[in-house]
Amino acid sequence: MPESREIDVAHVARLARLNLTADEAEVFQHQLARVLDYAEKLRAADLSQVDTAGENDALFDVLREDEARAGFTAAEALRNAPRQANDLFIVPKVVE
Repeated sequence: MPESREIDVAHVARLARLNLTADEAEVFQHQLARVLDYAEKLRAADLSQVDTAGENDALFDVLREDEARAGFTAAEALRNAPRQANDLFIVPKVVE
C-alpha cells in the first residue's frame, strides 16, 4: 500500500453526489483512516501456513451423471398454455 493513504472524502462525496457538511467529511475521513489502518494490520498477518481454497484436496465437485430421461410431449407442454395453435405457444408481440 502506498505511504500516502490520504483520500479526499469531500471529493469522493461529490463524485457520489452526496452532500456532506465539512463536519461529516472530517468524521468520515477519520473513520476511513481507521479502516485503512486495520487493513494494514491484516496485510501484516503471517499466512504462510494457511491453505488457499484452491489447494484443499478434500473438496471436489459432487455431480450426478447425465442420463437421458423422458421429457414432455407437445400435448403435455401445451396443456396449460393460455393460447396455442399448431402445437406452438401463442404469445403477444414484444418487438416493434
